Amino acid sequence: MSLNEKYTVRCDLTFGDIYIQVLAWMLVIFVSLASGLGLMGSSRPIFALVGVGLILVLSLPFLLFAFVTTLLNHIQLIPTQTD
Repeated sequence: MSLNEKYTVRCDLTFGDIYIQVLAWMLVIFVSLASGLGLMGSSRPIFALVGVGLILVLSLPFLLFAFVTTLLNHIQLIPTQTD
């Protein structure tokens, strides 16, 4: 490997690769909203808002980690042919 070697960056990520992650995130959103609506009828509706916010804030880093690692697994550095 020389210092003058050039590389091509190739990403073969498709929507099918992250489809399950998107569905899981939507499931988390719908479950948290359903639990929030269920708690909204209680005597302290602020717990509903805090619960929904807490679920969304705590689940977002896991979603981002899963997406970024999937993206990094689909990036390739291919050496180019120099003539």
